[in-house]
Amino acid sequence: MKPTTASDIAKYFIASFQKKKKEISNLKLQKLLYYAQAWHLALYGTPLFEDSIEAWVHGPVVPNVFREYKRYAWRPITESVEAQTTADVKFHLMEVLGVYGGFDATTLERMTHREGPWKETRGTLSPDEPSNRVITQESIKKYFSARLNG
Repeated sequence: MKPTTASDIAKYFIASFQKKKKEISNLKLQKLLYYAQAWHLALYGTPLFEDSIEAWVHGPVVPNVFREYKRYAWRPITESVEAQTTADVKFHLMEVLGVYGGFDATTLERMTHREGPWKETRGTLSPDEPSNRVITQESIKKYFSARLNG
């Protein structure tokens, strides 16, 4: 089986929201990808996907997935997608949606801004300064593992 990509996970999230007749923006999608990766690293010790996550102004972003849905800007993603994933990945994503799926995009953005991995990666950058600094898997794993055990 081929490795799961962030794009595969994004399609699963988009399809899940569309099935429930709910809206999902690229901003919200990016935060859900981040939390899916974060909790996979904390719970299983391995990345869910290998795509990098960067510390952008509005929080963590997977650049290639952002570009894939960029044309929607702040509007809901309406593209019809087909989601294929394994049962264990699906279980993990359903858990992430259960915890984070009900929050709006702005709330999720604020949550990520209060967490160590994004804050540390941004460092002394001003709040509106663009950045493509990568939030390391190690920093994500360390922070969320501590939350799991704390």
